[in-house]
Amino acid sequence: MNQSYDVIVIGGGPGGYLAAERLAEAGRSVLLAEERALGGTCLNVGCIPTKALLNSAKTYAHARQSAQFGIEADNVRYDWGQVQAWKDDVVRRLVAGVTATERRLGVTVVAGHADLIGPGQVEVDGQRLTCHDVIVATGSVPAMAPIPGAADNPAVVDSTGLLAIGAVPARLAVIGGGVIGLEFASVFASFGTQVDVVELLPEVLPMLDHDLAHLMRRGMPDIGFHLGSTVRSIEAATVRFADATGQAGAVEADVVLMAVGRRPLLDGWGAQAAGLALARTGVVVDDRCATNLPGVWAVGDVTGRSQLAHGAYRMAEIVAAHIIDPAAARRQGQVFRAQTVPWAIYTAPEAAGVGLTQAQAEAQGRQVVAATVPLALSGRFVAENDRRTPGAVKVVADQESRQLLGVQMVGPSAPETIWGAAACLEAELSVDDVRQLVFPHPSLSEGIREAVWALN
Repeated sequence: MNQSYDVIVIGGGPGGYLAAERLAEAGRSVLLAEERALGGTCLNVGCIPTKALLNSAKTYAHARQSAQFGIEADNVRYDWGQVQAWKDDVVRRLVAGVTATERRLGVTVVAGHADLIGPGQVEVDGQRLTCHDVIVATGSVPAMAPIPGAADNPAVVDSTGLLAIGAVPARLAVIGGGVIGLEFASVFASFGTQVDVVELLPEVLPMLDHDLAHLMRRGMPDIGFHLGSTVRSIEAATVRFADATGQAGAVEADVVLMAVGRRPLLDGWGAQAAGLALARTGVVVDDRCATNLPGVWAVGDVTGRSQLAHGAYRMAEIVAAHIIDPAAARRQGQVFRAQTVPWAIYTAPEAAGVGLTQAQAEAQGRQVVAATVPLALSGRFVAENDRRTPGAVKVVADQESRQLLGVQMVGPSAPETIWGAAACLEAELSVDDVRQLVFPHPSLSEGIREAVWALN
């Protein structure tokens, strides 16, 4: 390990390893320090392994429901050990791919603990190193609500613990109706687990307008939802709560998943001692992802600006651009625009969105127009899905300027389609602009076209 580098990256998750790649491609000497596993939470215990489990769950469900499409599949069953083996193999292959890419580009990857000492100074496993720029990409960790009975309770697990569970539980209680909670609920409900979701808010998935969130729940008939409910305590694996009226309720389970969100990892790597400006939501950064310390940048979950791997990717590219050629980066408008970062959830049904919901736009005082159309208008949707499969697209636009403000989708392949809507928002297209775009037929993306034409 050398004593000096152009750039030192603290954290090897999506934001960290992509920043290292972009900088190394530009000829910079880069050291990437990762204490646990290259790929971070997303690749090892987050996005990727959950998608592997969801794929197995959906394959099982599709096989069981295939008769209506003229395909007879008898004695369909699952092997949980093989499901877990598939998940682990997917993770191993992708971690190996990231490792090989870093090596090929000449990034020095160190499996060790890094501390930020100050601008241009990082200590890795006790060895002081210098550099021109530091990129902080320490990520986030699961949040654990201070619920009586939750701490040190072997029945209560976070997402990492549930990923490694040795057998499918008969009963699962999920505390939290966000992305993590619903993805795991979808997995285990597909495998026959009795699943109950307890959510504090009046509706699941706060990034969706209530009408589409309600549609999502209709598409999950095997999951019990307890909305507007406050968890009071956990006794063994029994979750006790009070509903919106104050009425006491309880869910008896074998396993309890705590899925109340994630918090930025701000402790244990020298942020406070180095003088880094911090807020409750994360490391304080500007739209270039620069911190208050010269030559120190932060990307990904630790900033609190986007807890999405692709958000971290975009931040990494912005920082790399400003380190490589600041003048060119300014000319190109290399800044982070959180409002155009799409989100996606891979449940059954899937959903995705970008920009403002109607409720968010109206809360900002905007006068808006909105339209929602069923995906049943898409020939492909009808040809490929059960009659009961929910699907809809909602678009929101500014009433006066007609600028597109947001798009939400519920239905198959929504995560694969939403990028087009994100591009429209990034380009600040108007309703009339989008109406002139040509969408392939038959495709689910045509739902966006139909919704835009349905606007008044």
